[in-house]
This record gives sequence, C-alpha cells and structure tokens, in this order.
Amino acid sequence: MPEDIILRTHHLSKRFGKRWAVRQVNLEVRRGDVFGFLGPNGAGKSTTIRMLLSLIRPTEGDVLLFGRPLRSHRRESLTRVGGLVERADFYLYLTARRNLEIVASLRGGCPKQEIDRVLELVGLRERAKDKVKTFSHGMKQRLGIGQALLGSPEFIILDEPTTGLDPQGIKEVRELIRSLSVDHAMTIFLSSHLLSEIEQTATSMAIINRGSLVVQGNVRQLLNEGGSVVRISAEPLEQAEEAARRFDGVHSVQRNADVLEVRINPEQVSALNAMLVQTGIRVNSVIPKRSLEDFFLSITEGTSDIQ
Repeated sequence: MPEDIILRTHHLSKRFGKRWAVRQVNLEVRRGDVFGFLGPNGAGKSTTIRMLLSLIRPTEGDVLLFGRPLRSHRRESLTRVGGLVERADFYLYLTARRNLEIVASLRGGCPKQEIDRVLELVGLRERAKDKVKTFSHGMKQRLGIGQALLGSPEFIILDEPTTGLDPQGIKEVRELIRSLSVDHAMTIFLSSHLLSEIEQTATSMAIINRGSLVVQGNVRQLLNEGGSVVRISAEPLEQAEEAARRFDGVHSVQRNADVLEVRINPEQVSALNAMLVQTGIRVNSVIPKRSLEDFFLSITEGTSDIQ
C-alpha cells in the first residue's frame, strides 16, 4: 500500500442479526486529507467508525491502518490514532486539566507540557483550572477533541463532533479542525450529517447510505461533475434564455420564476456572462447553486435498502 494512504478498508461489513448495518465499504484516506464521511442518521457511519477503531469486530472485510492489517497490528496501529466517537464523557466536578491527566494516565501517562500543548490547541488553556461542569457544550466538545489529541496522533477520527452545538459552537469546532489540518498537518476523518460543515472543511469525502458506499472522491471534483448550476437574473429574461441555450458548454437551461437555472461547465461561466452582456442583456447577478446538499440528495434519494 502506498505510504501516503493512511487508511484503507476492503469490503468492510458488519451484520447485527439478519440486518447488515454496513456492507462492502471500501474507503481510502490519504495523508493530509480532511476526509468527510457523510450519510443520513442511521446510514452506518458510527458502526463503520467503531470498526476502524477496533471497538467492534467486522463481520467481513479488513481495515488497513498505516499499511498494516488492524486485526494483527491493533496495538501499534492505534497508538498512532486519536478518536472521538459521538461525544466525550468527563468528570464534571474535576477541572479540564485533571480530566486530560486521567485520560493520559490510562494511556501510560504524559508530561505536563503535553497537557499544556493540547489545551492550547483546543483553545482552553485559560480555562484549564475550571471545572468542566461550568463549560458550554461547545467547550466540552473541544475538550473531547483534546482527549483525542493526547500523544500527538497522526490520524484523528471524529464522529459527529458538532452534534447538538449552537452556531457559535459549530464555528469553533470547524475552525479547530481547519487549524489541526493546516497548521499541524494532521490527517482527519470527519463523520457528519451536517452537509455545510463538510463542504466548508473537507478536501475529500465519501457518502454512505443504508450501509453502502455511494460515492467517494475529491469534494470539488465531485461537486463539479456534470457541470455547475448557476442562477442568472437578467433582463429581458426571454432573450437571456434564448442566448444561454445557444451557448457552447451549457448542458441545460431551466426557467424558475424570474431567474434562469443554467447547468454549465464551471470554467465557462464567466464567458457566458460576458456573452450575455455583449448581446445587450442586462445581467443583474450570476449565483452558483451547486452545493453539497444538491449533490447529496441527488445520489441518495431513491437508493434501495441492503438485503
């Protein structure tokens, strides 16, 4: 396996009784990725993550971490991985520092400087001596991520880290993830059902639905497949519609109330705008519509259940 591939799964599957929660999932995460793992609630995301962290055994298939099978190299592989599954638990009447010290002791201990480093990373250095019961939900989530960062892991797995957070808490966690990736060169596996967060944070992604992998790849490339959709407000609208339909690179034009929705190759949007202006059409706005939400819904709606 190439050295830049940190995680690879091969036909990873988990069955509970007669129901397949995860079936034949093949993932590939490269060093430096912020890898978004998307899916509706109940799609199999948490079950997959528990198999990646060896918390449950796969029914079928294999997990390779750092090029080695997890089954036979569990201890040495997982020492290089940090994980937060759904939410962290704390001793609420102890301080943030003491909570991290307890987690560190379970892993064999670490120097005071390591605790200080982690508290600084997650933005809680000034609250280190405060009891966790006084923390907001967002601060608790950041402290949970801090637990995962103890020991300087190379690979971080975060399962729904923004669940239940208010907009400010979501923003704080998003900025922390970006900082860990950009400033500290960590590879991050980020599970979420919040599409906007993955769109703003991830470099690559996979979508799972009803236990099966639907698609995987670079975020921007996947969103641009089949052309971008732009909303065009122009006057006169009828003339703009006729001109857009004749323009090379336009896949389709749909009139929606007082705007046009044009599917077009993304590199030709500016040329279309220039052409409309040159033909005497007043262009009021050209707004991209294609989003991860559009893409997600287009490929998950109508998929069948696993048998």
